[in-house]
Amino acid sequence: MNCLQVGVVGGGFIGKQHIEAIRRVPHTKVVALCERTLEIAKETATQMGIESFYDNIDDMLKSHPELDIIHNCSPSNLHYEISKKTLQAGVNVFCEKPFTLHSHESEELTTLVTTQNLMGAVSFNYRHNAMVEEMKEQVTSGKIGKIWFMDVQYLQDWLLFNTDYNWRVDSTYGGFTRALSDIGSHCFDTMQYILGEKIVAVLAKRFTLHPERINENGVFVKVENEDAAIVHVKFESGIEALVRVSQVTSGRKNDFRILVEGTVQSLEWHQEQPDRLKFGNRDTGNVEIFADSKYLTGTAKSKVNLPNGHAVGWADAFTNSIKSFYEAVRNGSTENSNCTKFKDAHHIMKIIDACVKSDELCKWIDV
Repeated sequence: MNCLQVGVVGGGFIGKQHIEAIRRVPHTKVVALCERTLEIAKETATQMGIESFYDNIDDMLKSHPELDIIHNCSPSNLHYEISKKTLQAGVNVFCEKPFTLHSHESEELTTLVTTQNLMGAVSFNYRHNAMVEEMKEQVTSGKIGKIWFMDVQYLQDWLLFNTDYNWRVDSTYGGFTRALSDIGSHCFDTMQYILGEKIVAVLAKRFTLHPERINENGVFVKVENEDAAIVHVKFESGIEALVRVSQVTSGRKNDFRILVEGTVQSLEWHQEQPDRLKFGNRDTGNVEIFADSKYLTGTAKSKVNLPNGHAVGWADAFTNSIKSFYEAVRNGSTENSNCTKFKDAHHIMKIIDACVKSDELCKWIDV
Protein backbone atom coordinates (compact mmCIF):
# COMPACT_ATOMS: atom_id res chain seq x y z
CA MET A 1 0.00 0.00 0.00
CA ASN A 2 1.36 3.40 -0.98
CA CYS A 3 2.18 5.81 1.84
CA LEU A 4 -0.01 8.93 1.74
CA GLN A 5 2.08 12.10 1.72
CA VAL A 6 0.53 14.78 3.92
CA GLY A 7 1.10 18.48 4.52
CA VAL A 8 -0.30 20.47 7.44
CA VAL A 9 -1.04 24.20 7.44
CA GLY A 10 -1.11 25.58 10.97
CA GLY A 11 0.85 24.11 13.87
CA GLY A 12 -1.06 25.48 16.84
CA PHE A 13 -3.10 23.41 19.28
CA ILE A 14 -5.44 21.90 16.72
CA GLY A 15 -2.70 21.47 14.11
CA LYS A 16 -0.66 19.39 16.55
CA GLN A 17 -3.75 17.26 17.24
CA HIS A 18 -4.06 16.63 13.50
CA ILE A 19 -0.40 15.64 13.22
CA GLU A 20 -0.62 13.20 16.13
CA ALA A 21 -3.84 11.70 14.77
CA ILE A 22 -2.39 11.32 11.25
CA ARG A 23 0.50 9.35 12.72
CA ARG A 24 -1.98 6.88 14.23
CA VAL A 25 -3.26 6.05 10.75
CA PRO A 26 -1.13 3.37 9.02
CA HIS A 27 0.79 4.16 5.82
CA THR A 28 0.81 7.93 6.19
CA LYS A 29 3.60 10.49 6.58
CA VAL A 30 3.53 14.18 7.43
CA VAL A 31 6.22 15.58 5.14
CA ALA A 32 5.69 19.35 5.39
CA LEU A 33 4.38 22.01 7.77
CA CYS A 34 3.35 25.59 7.02
CA GLU A 35 3.11 28.32 9.67
CA ARG A 36 2.65 32.10 9.69
CA THR A 37 6.41 32.78 10.04
CA LEU A 38 9.43 30.71 9.06
CA GLU A 39 10.76 30.89 12.62
CA ILE A 40 7.57 29.42 14.10
CA ALA A 41 7.39 26.85 11.29
CA LYS A 42 10.95 25.68 11.96
CA GLU A 43 10.42 25.49 15.72
CA THR A 44 7.19 23.49 15.41
CA ALA A 45 8.52 21.23 12.65
CA THR A 46 11.60 20.43 14.75
CA GLN A 47 9.42 19.73 17.79
CA MET A 48 7.09 17.45 15.79
CA GLY A 49 9.80 15.73 13.74
CA ILE A 50 8.74 17.09 10.33
CA GLU A 51 11.46 17.49 7.72
CA SER A 52 10.22 20.45 5.63
CA PHE A 53 8.69 23.72 6.79
CA TYR A 54 7.36 26.88 5.11
CA ASP A 55 5.79 30.24 5.87
CA ASN A 56 3.31 30.22 2.97
CA ILE A 57 1.11 27.67 1.22
CA ASP A 58 2.40 28.53 -2.27
CA ASP A 59 5.96 27.48 -1.48
CA MET A 60 4.80 24.29 0.22
CA LEU A 61 2.65 23.26 -2.75
CA LYS A 62 5.42 24.11 -5.23
CA SER A 63 8.09 22.23 -3.30
CA HIS A 64 5.95 19.12 -2.70
CA PRO A 65 4.09 18.11 -5.87
CA GLU A 66 3.83 14.60 -4.39
CA LEU A 67 1.37 15.68 -1.68
CA ASP A 68 -1.83 13.63 -1.52
CA ILE A 69 -3.61 15.61 1.22
CA ILE A 70 -3.29 18.94 2.98
CA HIS A 71 -4.80 19.51 6.40
CA ASN A 72 -6.01 23.11 6.64
CA CYS A 73 -5.63 24.01 10.32
CA SER A 74 -5.21 27.73 9.79
CA PRO A 75 -7.34 30.43 11.49
CA SER A 76 -10.94 30.53 10.23
CA ASN A 77 -10.46 33.56 7.98
CA LEU A 78 -7.82 31.67 5.95
CA HIS A 79 -9.77 28.44 5.41
CA TYR A 80 -11.27 29.53 2.09
CA GLU A 81 -8.08 30.91 0.54
CA ILE A 82 -5.85 28.00 1.56
CA SER A 83 -8.37 25.31 0.62
CA LYS A 84 -8.94 26.94 -2.76
CA LYS A 85 -5.21 27.12 -3.55
CA THR A 86 -4.77 23.52 -2.47
CA LEU A 87 -7.58 22.24 -4.69
CA GLN A 88 -6.33 24.28 -7.63
CA ALA A 89 -2.95 22.60 -7.16
CA GLY A 90 -4.63 19.19 -7.46
CA VAL A 91 -4.37 18.19 -3.79
CA ASN A 92 -7.16 16.78 -1.61
CA VAL A 93 -8.20 18.87 1.43
CA PHE A 94 -9.10 18.01 5.02
CA CYS A 95 -10.20 21.33 6.55
CA GLU A 96 -10.82 22.38 10.13
CA LYS A 97 -14.20 23.82 11.03
CA PRO A 98 -15.79 26.22 10.45
CA PHE A 99 -15.52 25.32 6.75
CA THR A 100 -15.32 28.99 5.72
CA LEU A 101 -16.49 32.36 7.04
CA HIS A 102 -19.26 32.72 4.45
CA SER A 103 -21.58 30.28 2.67
CA HIS A 104 -20.77 31.69 -0.77
CA GLU A 105 -17.16 30.64 -0.11
CA SER A 106 -18.15 27.14 0.99
CA GLU A 107 -20.38 26.84 -2.09
CA GLU A 108 -17.46 27.73 -4.35
CA LEU A 109 -15.16 25.17 -2.69
CA THR A 110 -17.87 22.50 -2.91
CA THR A 111 -18.12 23.13 -6.66
CA LEU A 112 -14.34 23.28 -7.07
CA VAL A 113 -13.67 19.95 -5.36
CA THR A 114 -16.01 18.32 -7.89
CA THR A 115 -14.67 20.05 -11.01
CA GLN A 116 -11.11 19.22 -9.94
CA ASN A 117 -12.11 15.57 -9.41
CA LEU A 118 -10.69 15.72 -5.89
CA MET A 119 -11.96 15.00 -2.40
CA GLY A 120 -12.60 17.33 0.50
CA ALA A 121 -13.86 16.87 4.04
CA VAL A 122 -14.27 19.05 7.12
CA SER A 123 -13.13 17.99 10.59
CA PHE A 124 -16.36 17.24 12.45
CA ASN A 125 -14.97 14.51 14.67
CA TYR A 126 -17.84 13.88 17.10
CA ARG A 127 -19.83 11.84 14.57
CA HIS A 128 -16.91 9.39 14.63
CA ASN A 129 -17.13 8.61 18.34
CA ALA A 130 -18.10 4.96 18.81
CA MET A 131 -21.08 5.79 21.01
CA VAL A 132 -22.39 8.43 18.61
CA GLU A 133 -22.14 5.78 15.89
CA GLU A 134 -24.14 3.47 18.17
CA MET A 135 -26.78 6.18 18.63
CA LYS A 136 -27.13 6.33 14.86
CA GLU A 137 -27.40 2.53 14.67
CA GLN A 138 -30.12 2.49 17.33
CA VAL A 139 -32.08 5.28 15.62
CA THR A 140 -31.78 3.63 12.19
CA SER A 141 -32.91 0.24 13.54
CA GLY A 142 -36.04 1.74 15.09
CA LYS A 143 -35.36 0.00 18.41
CA ILE A 144 -36.00 3.14 20.46
CA GLY A 145 -39.25 3.85 18.65
CA LYS A 146 -40.18 6.87 16.58
CA ILE A 147 -37.92 9.86 17.23
CA TRP A 148 -39.92 12.92 18.19
CA PHE A 149 -37.36 15.31 19.76
CA MET A 150 -33.65 15.98 20.37
CA ASP A 151 -32.15 18.10 23.15
CA VAL A 152 -28.55 19.18 22.57
CA GLN A 153 -26.18 21.43 24.47
CA TYR A 154 -22.54 22.38 24.04
CA LEU A 155 -21.30 24.52 26.92
CA GLN A 156 -17.83 25.91 27.68
CA ASP A 157 -16.41 28.59 30.01
CA TRP A 158 -13.09 29.54 28.43
CA LEU A 159 -14.41 33.00 27.41
CA LEU A 160 -16.41 33.72 30.59
CA PHE A 161 -14.56 36.90 31.63
CA ASN A 162 -14.06 40.05 29.56
CA THR A 163 -10.32 39.58 30.06
CA ASP A 164 -10.53 36.25 28.19
CA TYR A 165 -9.29 37.16 24.72
CA ASN A 166 -8.63 35.01 21.67
CA TRP A 167 -8.40 35.68 17.94
CA ARG A 168 -11.83 34.05 17.53
CA VAL A 169 -13.59 36.99 19.23
CA ASP A 170 -12.29 39.30 16.48
CA SER A 171 -14.78 38.99 13.62
CA THR A 172 -12.01 39.69 11.09
CA TYR A 173 -10.39 36.37 11.98
CA GLY A 174 -13.09 34.39 13.77
CA GLY A 175 -16.04 35.41 11.59
CA PHE A 176 -19.35 37.17 12.14
CA THR A 177 -20.50 34.26 14.34
CA ARG A 178 -18.45 32.43 16.95
CA ALA A 179 -20.36 30.17 19.36
CA LEU A 180 -22.58 29.04 16.48
CA SER A 181 -19.77 28.40 14.00
CA ASP A 182 -17.18 27.10 16.48
CA ILE A 183 -19.26 24.66 18.56
CA GLY A 184 -22.79 24.99 17.17
CA SER A 185 -21.52 23.58 13.90
CA HIS A 186 -20.50 20.40 15.76
CA CYS A 187 -24.03 20.14 17.16
CA PHE A 188 -25.66 20.54 13.75
CA ASP A 189 -23.36 18.00 12.07
CA THR A 190 -23.71 15.38 14.82
CA MET A 191 -27.49 15.73 15.02
CA GLN A 192 -27.91 15.38 11.27
CA TYR A 193 -25.59 12.36 11.24
CA ILE A 194 -27.51 10.55 14.00
CA LEU A 195 -30.90 11.15 12.39
CA GLY A 196 -29.74 10.74 8.79
CA GLU A 197 -31.59 13.85 7.66
CA LYS A 198 -30.99 17.56 7.23
CA ILE A 199 -32.01 20.59 9.25
CA VAL A 200 -34.40 22.64 7.08
CA ALA A 201 -35.46 25.56 9.31
CA VAL A 202 -34.25 27.43 12.41
CA LEU A 203 -35.46 29.91 15.00
CA ALA A 204 -32.42 31.39 16.73
CA LYS A 205 -31.47 33.87 19.44
CA ARG A 206 -27.85 35.01 19.87
CA PHE A 207 -26.32 36.47 23.06
CA THR A 208 -23.19 38.56 23.59
CA LEU A 209 -22.26 38.66 27.27
CA HIS A 210 -19.29 40.96 26.67
CA PRO A 211 -19.78 43.60 23.93
CA GLU A 212 -16.18 44.58 24.65
CA ARG A 213 -13.18 42.52 25.72
CA ILE A 214 -9.70 43.43 26.88
CA ASN A 215 -7.02 42.17 24.51
CA GLU A 216 -3.46 41.12 25.30
CA ASN A 217 -2.33 44.77 25.14
CA GLY A 218 -4.87 45.88 27.74
CA VAL A 219 -7.03 47.63 25.14
CA PHE A 220 -10.83 47.38 25.07
CA VAL A 221 -11.89 45.80 21.77
CA LYS A 222 -15.45 45.70 20.38
CA VAL A 223 -16.89 42.18 20.03
CA GLU A 224 -19.24 41.60 17.09
CA ASN A 225 -19.80 37.84 17.29
CA GLU A 226 -21.88 35.98 19.86
CA ASP A 227 -20.86 34.29 23.11
CA ALA A 228 -23.91 32.01 23.20
CA ALA A 229 -27.05 31.05 21.30
CA ILE A 230 -30.28 29.08 21.55
CA VAL A 231 -31.63 27.48 18.37
CA HIS A 232 -34.90 25.68 17.75
CA VAL A 233 -34.45 23.51 14.64
CA LYS A 234 -36.68 21.48 12.34
CA PHE A 235 -35.58 18.45 10.33
CA GLU A 236 -36.83 17.18 6.97
CA SER A 237 -39.22 14.66 8.52
CA GLY A 238 -40.70 17.19 10.92
CA ILE A 239 -38.64 16.16 13.98
CA GLU A 240 -37.74 19.17 16.11
CA ALA A 241 -34.81 19.85 18.42
CA LEU A 242 -33.46 22.45 20.82
CA VAL A 243 -29.80 23.42 20.71
CA ARG A 244 -28.02 25.57 23.29
CA VAL A 245 -24.39 26.62 22.82
CA SER A 246 -22.28 28.81 25.10
CA GLN A 247 -18.62 29.71 25.62
CA VAL A 248 -19.40 31.68 28.80
CA THR A 249 -21.00 29.09 31.11
CA SER A 250 -18.96 28.86 34.31
CA GLY A 251 -17.74 25.40 35.23
CA ARG A 252 -18.47 23.79 31.85
CA LYS A 253 -15.31 22.84 29.96
CA ASN A 254 -16.27 20.85 26.87
CA ASP A 255 -19.79 19.87 27.86
CA PHE A 256 -21.35 18.47 24.69
CA ARG A 257 -24.49 16.41 25.43
CA ILE A 258 -27.05 14.80 23.14
CA LEU A 259 -30.45 13.45 24.20
CA VAL A 260 -32.49 11.60 21.56
CA GLU A 261 -36.10 11.02 22.59
CA GLY A 262 -37.97 8.06 21.10
CA THR A 263 -41.44 6.70 21.80
CA VAL A 264 -39.93 3.52 23.34
CA GLN A 265 -36.55 4.61 24.77
CA SER A 266 -34.28 7.62 24.97
CA LEU A 267 -30.55 7.76 24.25
CA GLU A 268 -28.12 10.07 26.02
CA TRP A 269 -24.44 10.71 25.31
CA HIS A 270 -22.07 13.05 27.14
CA GLN A 271 -18.78 13.99 25.46
CA GLU A 272 -16.97 14.27 28.79
CA GLN A 273 -17.80 10.59 29.39
CA PRO A 274 -17.44 9.59 25.74
CA ASP A 275 -17.19 5.81 26.18
CA ARG A 276 -20.70 5.49 27.68
CA LEU A 277 -24.21 5.51 26.24
CA LYS A 278 -27.36 5.64 28.38
CA PHE A 279 -30.64 4.00 27.41
CA GLY A 280 -33.60 5.55 29.22
CA ASN A 281 -36.58 3.26 30.00
CA ARG A 282 -39.92 4.06 31.60
CA ASP A 283 -40.96 0.75 33.16
CA THR A 284 -37.57 -0.81 33.86
CA GLY A 285 -34.24 0.44 35.13
CA ASN A 286 -32.14 2.61 32.87
CA VAL A 287 -29.17 0.94 31.17
CA GLU A 288 -25.66 2.26 30.59
CA ILE A 289 -23.33 0.51 28.15
CA PHE A 290 -19.60 1.01 27.66
CA ALA A 291 -17.58 1.21 24.47
CA ASP A 292 -16.84 -2.44 23.76
CA SER A 293 -17.50 -4.21 20.46
CA LYS A 294 -19.56 -6.91 22.19
CA TYR A 295 -22.11 -4.29 23.24
CA LEU A 296 -22.25 -2.30 20.00
CA THR A 297 -23.95 -2.87 16.66
CA GLY A 298 -23.28 -2.18 12.98
CA THR A 299 -20.47 0.20 12.05
CA ALA A 300 -20.07 1.29 15.68
CA LYS A 301 -18.17 -1.97 16.33
CA SER A 302 -15.35 -0.88 14.02
CA LYS A 303 -14.69 2.25 16.11
CA VAL A 304 -13.59 0.26 19.18
CA ASN A 305 -10.23 -1.48 19.41
CA LEU A 306 -9.92 -1.85 23.19
CA PRO A 307 -12.05 -3.67 25.80
CA ASN A 308 -14.49 -1.70 27.96
CA GLY A 309 -12.85 0.24 30.75
CA HIS A 310 -10.18 1.50 28.36
CA ALA A 311 -11.92 4.76 27.52
CA VAL A 312 -12.56 5.56 23.87
CA GLY A 313 -12.46 9.35 23.76
CA TRP A 314 -11.93 12.59 21.86
CA ALA A 315 -8.56 11.68 20.36
CA ASP A 316 -9.92 8.37 19.09
CA ALA A 317 -12.88 10.05 17.39
CA PHE A 318 -10.48 12.59 15.92
CA THR A 319 -8.31 9.81 14.48
CA ASN A 320 -11.39 7.99 13.18
CA SER A 321 -12.50 11.10 11.29
CA ILE A 322 -9.14 11.40 9.54
CA LYS A 323 -8.96 7.67 8.86
CA SER A 324 -12.41 7.78 7.27
CA PHE A 325 -11.30 10.49 4.85
CA TYR A 326 -8.00 8.77 4.07
CA GLU A 327 -9.83 5.57 3.19
CA ALA A 328 -11.97 7.58 0.77
CA VAL A 329 -8.84 9.06 -0.81
CA ARG A 330 -7.34 5.59 -1.23
CA ASN A 331 -10.61 4.29 -2.71
CA GLY A 332 -10.93 7.27 -5.02
CA SER A 333 -14.40 8.26 -3.79
CA THR A 334 -16.20 9.70 -0.77
CA GLU A 335 -19.49 8.15 -1.91
CA ASN A 336 -19.53 5.44 0.78
CA SER A 337 -17.53 7.38 3.36
CA ASN A 338 -19.09 8.71 6.56
CA CYS A 339 -16.74 11.70 6.70
CA THR A 340 -18.29 15.18 6.59
CA LYS A 341 -17.93 15.97 2.89
CA PHE A 342 -17.66 19.51 1.55
CA LYS A 343 -21.31 19.43 0.45
CA ASP A 344 -22.35 18.44 3.99
CA ALA A 345 -20.23 21.20 5.53
CA HIS A 346 -21.67 23.71 3.05
CA HIS A 347 -25.16 22.88 4.32
CA ILE A 348 -23.96 23.58 7.87
CA MET A 349 -22.73 26.99 6.69
CA LYS A 350 -26.24 27.63 5.34
CA ILE A 351 -27.72 26.62 8.72
CA ILE A 352 -25.45 29.16 10.45
CA ASP A 353 -26.45 31.87 7.95
CA ALA A 354 -30.10 31.07 8.64
CA CYS A 355 -29.49 31.34 12.41
CA VAL A 356 -28.00 34.81 12.02
CA LYS A 357 -30.89 35.94 9.84
CA SER A 358 -33.42 34.43 12.25
CA ASP A 359 -31.84 36.33 15.15
CA GLU A 360 -32.00 39.58 13.18
CA LEU A 361 -35.63 39.14 12.06
CA CYS A 362 -36.93 37.27 15.15
CA LYS A 363 -38.67 34.59 13.08
CA TRP A 364 -38.25 31.10 11.61
CA ILE A 365 -35.91 30.99 8.59
CA ASP A 366 -35.70 28.19 6.05
CA VAL A 367 -32.22 26.85 5.40
